[in-house]
Amino acid sequence: MFSYRSKILIYITVLLAVGVLASLKLHKSPFEIDTPTGVVDKNTVLLKVVMQGLNSAHFQPEKVDDNFSKKVFDLYLKRLDVNKKFLTEADITTLKKHQLDIDDQVKRGTHDFFNQASKLYGERLKETEGYYKEILAKPFDFEKDETIETDPDKITRPADKAALKEAWRKYLKYQTLGQLSEMMDVQEKAKERGDTKEAAKTYAQLEADARKKVTKTYEDFYRRQSQSTKEDQFSLYMNAITNTYDPHTEYFAPEDKASFDIEMTGRLEGIGASLQEREGQIRVAEIVPGSASFRQGELKAGDIILKVAQGNQEPVSVEGMRLDNAIKMIRGKKGTEVRLTVKKPDGTIKIIPIIREVVIIEETYAQSALINEDNKVGYIRLPKFYADFKRSGGRNSGEDVRKEVEKLKREGAQGIILDLRTNGGGSLSDAVEMSGLFIPQGPIVQVETSGSQPQVLEDKDPAVQFDGPLVVMVNSFSASASEIVAAALQDYNRAVIVGSPTYGKGTVQQVFDLDQALQGGPYSALKPFGSLKLTTQKFYRINGGATQLRGVTPDITLPDFYSFLEQGEKDQDYPLPWDEIKPARFKPWTPNWNMQTIKAKSQQRVAGNQSFKQVAQQAERMKERIEASKQSLKLATYRTDIKKNREETKRYEALEKSMPSLNTSALASDLATAKSDTIKAGRYNKFAKNIQKDIYVHEAVAIVKDQL
Repeated sequence: MFSYRSKILIYITVLLAVGVLASLKLHKSPFEIDTPTGVVDKNTVLLKVVMQGLNSAHFQPEKVDDNFSKKVFDLYLKRLDVNKKFLTEADITTLKKHQLDIDDQVKRGTHDFFNQASKLYGERLKETEGYYKEILAKPFDFEKDETIETDPDKITRPADKAALKEAWRKYLKYQTLGQLSEMMDVQEKAKERGDTKEAAKTYAQLEADARKKVTKTYEDFYRRQSQSTKEDQFSLYMNAITNTYDPHTEYFAPEDKASFDIEMTGRLEGIGASLQEREGQIRVAEIVPGSASFRQGELKAGDIILKVAQGNQEPVSVEGMRLDNAIKMIRGKKGTEVRLTVKKPDGTIKIIPIIREVVIIEETYAQSALINEDNKVGYIRLPKFYADFKRSGGRNSGEDVRKEVEKLKREGAQGIILDLRTNGGGSLSDAVEMSGLFIPQGPIVQVETSGSQPQVLEDKDPAVQFDGPLVVMVNSFSASASEIVAAALQDYNRAVIVGSPTYGKGTVQQVFDLDQALQGGPYSALKPFGSLKLTTQKFYRINGGATQLRGVTPDITLPDFYSFLEQGEKDQDYPLPWDEIKPARFKPWTPNWNMQTIKAKSQQRVAGNQSFKQVAQQAERMKERIEASKQSLKLATYRTDIKKNREETKRYEALEKSMPSLNTSALASDLATAKSDTIKAGRYNKFAKNIQKDIYVHEAVAIVKDQL
């Protein structure tokens, strides 16, 4: 069953890769642009070949017209000057002559807009370098009642240079305020410890030290800017073009591709977090299962990394830093410590120490535990969908989940919880195989390649491995293959989907080496060109609806701390739209329970659960704080707000610790297999213990019981 689907997927992928690369081959290129010196311009060639790839192989190619031009214009300037601290409104007016001409420039293979925008940005960069030195040379008045807008979308661009300098004054004051508040916290803790030396500094000394730290931050920032190459700058422009097609279509400069390859290997010497640059901030997109961050437990998806320190060294700000440069600082050798200063979604600042380590591969695989609450309920956690196509007999998630189900059945599980929370996806064939464990044979997902009829991927095995009560847990970080499994089991009425609406990524990407596309002629001397990641396919549910954009809406939605964060596919720039195709033919499961009754019982439990009430309240307060993006620059007000946020977080943590524990245990078969391997046995027991206080697992267990 697995090998059949794997061969189909590999066959489709190979055909697609060959077709695209063939379409990109330029043995006799029409793009040879001679400069006055007779040298072919690398950026011109790169622009031409990327545009040819986009327009010939993307799932839904953009029409290169004035609308495309406006999108590129807006997206590039948004990313070039995220916080509106460099370019003035007068500068934007100057650049607007290109607003409707970028499409024509792209067709010609020229980049006049990029050249002028880069030149203007460089000039403002030099001017603002003088601003921070002058402003930070004098103490700030933190008793003055003034505010600053922190949401880039709400910030008004400065009209002229005078307004630009005033914007810098408030911005630097805000950053100094944050440093000063942190120092005052340290001083308060020193007083509690009786450390008289640390506690002896006056307010004036602390304020001066805070300005010195911010000064160092900008010295580092401008030094990095001076080291930025033309290739770095052009990569930003290329991605403003590719991302108008969709958020997952990207250009990788040669160095960026190397970073992408490292992230895809599954073996990382570092902290094990997938990062993304968004609106000038380095955000945690995903925690790699089994990694140092995963085991340390404090760094979460949605956190914003503000600073990075090597061990006890002085932290370096990564605000406004290129993603690849931030990653270089965070990565490091096994056994070394990195200290991350992060801003949590609730606004609190936290320093998280992480010892870099290689991913423990076993923790990326499917694991299970038994919950003994009146009835035995099996729990399976799948951190990601994985498959080893390179080695015969290599592990794959579909087969591993099948084995876990079999073990749970042998140990008396009457119902099963499949936890796909924060599972970003992976192997499509395994999503098909996994869904088939719980239904008779039938379609699981439809996959469409542009210009072709959708292909229906089916479970061809008529056997049902487990036919008892089933709950699938999802959240807003569940994506791609996770959404396929949840959608299929929901469409079949086979499982109760529980949690929060999923991410909404219903597309497939392929990465193509541009050096293979550009062979011969003058191109060899210009290599390397990098790579192009293209969206080439789209997923559809068996009911005909796309998982793209809308994701999967749970049957039972539970309060979610992250529900108000803009983190789904719908919140990205220019995502592909939701649509629908013809439904596949399938026979729904006939459950022996009523969904409306199940929902009503869950709603009653959740309404009376203090932990869920606290989650809902925190989510509402977070929404209020996000919307109220103006921050006070008055020290007393700022510190009152920070302390209030911390107290709310502590109350929730205390409530979580006080709730009753589920009676969980590692599987007897796993412990028997571990035998004298105390490390492996400890890992099994720790896994079972980690779910005891999880309020979402508590509710999932209750829902399973409602189905019995």
